[in-house]
Amino acid sequence: MFKKKDVFFTTFEEMADSLVEAADFFKNGISNLGDVSTFTKQMKEMESRCDKYVHTILKELNKTFITPIEREDILELVKSLDDVVDGIEACASRFEMYHVHEADEHMIAFADVLVRSVHQLKQAIHLLPQRKLLAMREHCIAVNELENEADDRLRLAINTLFSDVKEPIELIKRKEIYERLEQTTDSCEDVANTLESIIMRNS
Repeated sequence: MFKKKDVFFTTFEEMADSLVEAADFFKNGISNLGDVSTFTKQMKEMESRCDKYVHTILKELNKTFITPIEREDILELVKSLDDVVDGIEACASRFEMYHVHEADEHMIAFADVLVRSVHQLKQAIHLLPQRKLLAMREHCIAVNELENEADDRLRLAINTLFSDVKEPIELIKRKEIYERLEQTTDSCEDVANTLESIIMRNS
């Protein structure tokens, strides 16, 4: 078992908790879009908070000789977690940039996949200090399955978009939001794949 109070694991747990908060906020926000500017500003604040966790990890790596897991795994994990929150913030910013004031059913479905994915990642990361590797793997598999669900959703959303929407600018805006949402689920899968690598190295 790793040291539970290790600064790396503590920071990863805090980062995972913030990811869940950001995904939940995003889903609730687009489900009830009111003041889009306030919504995107708050999402940016959440993204900035996660940047501070990245800086903490990098600072600790620079002064720590022996790390609880491989240094490259720490770097890859913090990068992939940061990519997820960056992706969520980028999706949120598009609602303001493109003057989209109402999310459609596909956007909300993507947001739901994101929420479920980050909850799985949070559970896996909270198991890491306890070295409950088999339990972690179950959560990673769940994230992979959710990414497949997002792939299916993207195909359906774009098919419906080109069938139903005739106004070119509206079509372009919504297509890009769909694709960014799907890319963010890819980032969740990247976190799961990194965790799988950590599991294999420490089994």
